Formats: sequence, C-alpha cells, structure tokens
Amino acid sequence: MIIKADKGTYFVFDLDDTLYFEVDYLKSAFKSIASRIESGSYIQLYDEIFSIYKSGGDAFEYIIKNFPGQNYTKEYLLNLYRNHLPQIVLKEGVLEMLFKIKTKNGKIGIITNGRSITQRNKIKALGLEPFTDIIIISEEIGFEKPNEMVYKDFLKKKSISQFYYFGDNLTNDFISPRKLGWCCIGIINENNINKSDITVVSQECLPHLFIKEFSEIEII
Repeated sequence: MIIKADKGTYFVFDLDDTLYFEVDYLKSAFKSIASRIESGSYIQLYDEIFSIYKSGGDAFEYIIKNFPGQNYTKEYLLNLYRNHLPQIVLKEGVLEMLFKIKTKNGKIGIITNGRSITQRNKIKALGLEPFTDIIIISEEIGFEKPNEMVYKDFLKKKSISQFYYFGDNLTNDFISPRKLGWCCIGIINENNINKSDITVVSQECLPHLFIKEFSEIEII
C-alpha cells in the first residue's frame, strides 16, 4: 500500500503488538522480576516462571511458594511487573516508517489502553516520544478503546484531511476509527499475543486492509 504523507495526514498507532511484540514485554518483565529475586543466577528462575505463564499457570504464586522466607506478595510482584523499564524493540520497518512520515511533515499519534506508568515506560524504551505529536493512554483520560471519547483530541484537528489507524486487536481497535472515517490497517503476525479469528468478527470491527509487516506500507 502506498500512502502519501503531508501536513494534512495523521498516522495513529496502537502500541502493544502493533509497534512492538507484546510477548517481548512479558519476557522483559519476568526477567526483571527473576533478577530481583535471584540477582546472581536468575536465568533458571526466569525460564521456570515464563514457562508457567505460557502454560496458563500463576507465575507469581510459584514465586511466593518457592521463596517463603522473602514474604513476597502478589501485589509486590505485580508492581515489579508493571513498573519496570522494559527491554523491548520496535518491529522491523517501524522506525523507517516514522522517519519518512516526519520528513513529509505528517503527524503521528499513539492510542493505547493500559496503565500510565506501564505504557509510558514502553513508549520511552522504544524511543517513540520524539516522533509523536500526541499520546493517548486510557488511564490518563478515563476512557478505553473502543469508546469514541478516546479519539476526541484528534477530532479537533481541523487541518487534517486524512487519518490512518494501525492496530492489531479486532475487538477494540477498528470499530471507532471506521465510524470516524479513518483508513484502518491491521497488523497481523503469528507472534502477536492477541490472535482474533476474523471469520467470527463483524465487518464493522475489521480493518480496511491487513498486513504482516510494515515494509508493506510505502510512505511517499
């Protein structure tokens, strides 16, 4: 897909599993927790708790039971999980795309559900702040996607003639942008955590286009 970027275009991105792989955040969080508990040799503990998570078990309960003398609580471990500065990287092609958009004077925004500290830490770790004109985080505004109130700040941009929205979640990413007349692009990758079945989703929840890699988008 070829997209012409200029001062009248706004590119809006979801964050988790759109601009980076969310599984990498999970790995980073469990490594951070494991290294806090066993600073000298945390790899084995990390492997154990991440394996428990992948199998649907309770990794925090495992830590609490196996380190009884430390008096760990789920609240403490959850805070470590949410507040750590993650080791994550942008998906291939994202950085090049952002550079091209900015060189063409296009605008860039992020809309993400989640807690402020967690999502801000992700954005900081990914180096996205210098590229973004607006960042909308659900906890900070009191509304979550797909509530249309999430998009109210963008509707004030009278100088914008075209919005492009990139996301991955068929449940909440596209229904409101479609209603607003935005062009919606779905990022579907086998490594994404959220694997929605497009055959059971109504048309209004689907993007206009599916892609697997950002290299499929050419900015001119």
